[in-house]
Amino acid sequence: MPEKKKAAQPSNAGIITDNSGDRFIPESQRADGTTRKAIKIRPGFRPDEDIELYRSRGTEAKNRPRVIPGAAAAITETDTAASNKNAKRREARKKAKEAADGDDAEKPAVASSAAPATAAEETEEVDPEVEKAKKARALKKKLRQAKELQTKKEGGGSLLPEQIAKVIKINELIRELEALGFDADGEPKDKADDNTKG
Repeated sequence: MPEKKKAAQPSNAGIITDNSGDRFIPESQRADGTTRKAIKIRPGFRPDEDIELYRSRGTEAKNRPRVIPGAAAAITETDTAASNKNAKRREARKKAKEAADGDDAEKPAVASSAAPATAAEETEEVDPEVEKAKKARALKKKLRQAKELQTKKEGGGSLLPEQIAKVIKINELIRELEALGFDADGEPKDKADDNTKG
């Protein structure tokens, strides 16, 4: 009877080395239930799975964290300080967002620190005239596209249902522009009045 082989840790390829130094792949069971015999491995043979990848010094140096000897403690302290600062900024943004969304905007503003106050000032700096002009430009663009589609339709071209819906909304777009203080061409009404007078 053969000696009982001591099972060592198998390699990536499943090769085990016994007490006598022989290397083999242990017997195993196939899916259909039959037994696969143990396979003896030639001395000196190393399968591809067991060969370690070569890594040059440069790649290993890149993967190693860069730490100055004796300064490791200082680096971790700055990392935690930076992460604390970032966490505070995130909290401040959340509070500023809640203040903008919520009905009671005064309570979050009082609870927040100096950083959220600057963020709130930046959002307050947005000029209503600028917002009005921005919305008017968007409406003017939609109106121009709708008028182009209308001329295409009048010229005998076929339109998609979405395009027909845009043509139908022309009057609504003109009304929205007038509500913002612009005429049908997207020009401010006071300038349009000056052009008609002159």
